[in-house]
Amino acid sequence: MQKTYTLLNPQILAELTQLVDTEDILTDIENLEKYGRDETEDLIYKPEIVVKPKTVEQISNILKLANTHKIAVTVRGAGTGLSGGALPIYGGIVISMERFNHILQIDERNLQATVEPGVINYMFQEEVKKVGLFYPPDPASWGSCSLGGNVAHSSGGPKAVKYGTTRDYVLNIEMVLPNGDIIWTGANTLKYSTGYNLTHLMVGSEGTLGIITKIVFKLIPLPKHDLLMLVPFTSAEQACESVGATFRAGITPSAMEFMERDAIDWSMKYAGEINFSVKPEWQALLLIEVDGNNMDVLMQDCETIASIMTEHGCDEILFADSAEQKASLWKIRRKVGEAVKSNSIYKEEDTVVPRAELPMLLNGVKAIGKKYGFKSVCYGHAGDGNLHVNIIKGELSDEAWNKELPKGITEIFELCKALGGTISGEHGIGLVQKDYLPIVFPEHQLQLMRNLKTLFDPNLILNPGKMVF
Repeated sequence: MQKTYTLLNPQILAELTQLVDTEDILTDIENLEKYGRDETEDLIYKPEIVVKPKTVEQISNILKLANTHKIAVTVRGAGTGLSGGALPIYGGIVISMERFNHILQIDERNLQATVEPGVINYMFQEEVKKVGLFYPPDPASWGSCSLGGNVAHSSGGPKAVKYGTTRDYVLNIEMVLPNGDIIWTGANTLKYSTGYNLTHLMVGSEGTLGIITKIVFKLIPLPKHDLLMLVPFTSAEQACESVGATFRAGITPSAMEFMERDAIDWSMKYAGEINFSVKPEWQALLLIEVDGNNMDVLMQDCETIASIMTEHGCDEILFADSAEQKASLWKIRRKVGEAVKSNSIYKEEDTVVPRAELPMLLNGVKAIGKKYGFKSVCYGHAGDGNLHVNIIKGELSDEAWNKELPKGITEIFELCKALGGTISGEHGIGLVQKDYLPIVFPEHQLQLMRNLKTLFDPNLILNPGKMVF
C-alpha cells in the first residue's frame, strides 16, 4: 500500500480555502483532537485539517484537489463508529459530513425517502413515523449515529432480526468518487437488474470507495402495535438455546436481545433511575418484542414464546404494561455499550454466527477468556446470532493486553468461522479488525477486494489504512 501522502503545504491550503468558506475549515488543536477520535477504544489520530463542506460540488472539488496532490482523505459522519473507520491514521484531510443533515423528501406515494448522510437515525425514524411510515434499522447509538455511517457499515440493530439491516433499505446512492466525479449508483426502484449493483457495493464499504452525499431509502408501513417481554434465566446458555427454539416454532420477533449478568448490572448502574430489580440468581436476560397490526395474533405469539421460555428454564416473565416501562427496559439494553466503556479500558468484538450456534459461541468465548486471563461482558442481538463481546482490561498487564490478547481474539474469530459465522456483523472492519481478515478470507479473495479498491481509488487517497489496505 502507498503509505506516503503529501502534507498540506501553504500552497495546497491556499487552494483549499478557495473551495469552501473560511468558517468551514478547522485547524486548531482542540478540533483536530476531537475529529481524530471516534468511539473505538481510546485511539486518536489527528488530521492536519478538518473541512465541513455544505454542497456536493464542494466535496467534489476537495477530492479533485486531494487526488491531484495525493493527500489522504477520511470522511466522517457522527463519529460513533467502533472499528476505527473514521480515524485519519495518515493525517491529511477529514471531511466532516455534519452539514449534510437534511431530510430532502419523504415520498408517501412510493414509500421512499431521500436524505443527506448527516441525518441522525432517530430523527429520521421520528419524522417518517409522523406520516405512518417506518424505517426499521435502529443501532444502539440511534440517538447520535448518522445515516451515512449506518450505510457505510450496513448497520443493524435490534429490529434486524425481523426487518433486516440497513442494506435491505437502500435503493439508490449519490456519491462522489475519489477523482471528484459525481454519480448515482442505481435507481429509485425496488427491482434493479441493470449492470453491476454499485448501490450494494457502496453499502458496507466504510468510506473507502466514495463519499455518500444522498441516500434513497425504502420505507414500510408503521406497525400499529408492539408488545415487550423481559425473560430472566439462571443460565446464560439456556437463554441462548431458547432463541433458536423460538424461531423453529414459527415465531419471528421484531427484536430478541441478550444480556448476560455483568452487562445488566453495569448498564443499570450507568443508566440510572430504572425501576427494575434483578434477582441475585439471574445470569441472563432476553428482551423480546413482537409487533404487527393484529393484537390478538401478537398476544398469541407472546403465549407461544412464554411457553418456549418456560421449557428452557426461565424465571417469571415480565410483560411491559406501559410505554414508560417499555422505554425503561429498552434503555437498559441500549446503554450497555456506554456502560462498559465508562467502567474500563476495553475492546469490543462484533461476532456473529447462525443463531442456533449462539450457545456454543458464548461458551467458547468464556473458555478462551479463562485461557488468556481476560474477562468479557457479552450482550447483543441474539435473534440474528450477533454477540457483542466486550473484553475488559481489568487487571491485565499492558504486556498481556498488547501481546497475548490478540491471540485470544484470534481464537474467538476462528471459533466464529468454525461455527459458520464471521468476525463482524454490523460494526465493520475499519482499522482494528483488518489484521484478522485472513481468518475468514483466503489471500486470493483479499486480493480481489484490493483490486476493487484500486479500481475506484488508484491513488489510495480515500480512507487509507482501512479494510483491505
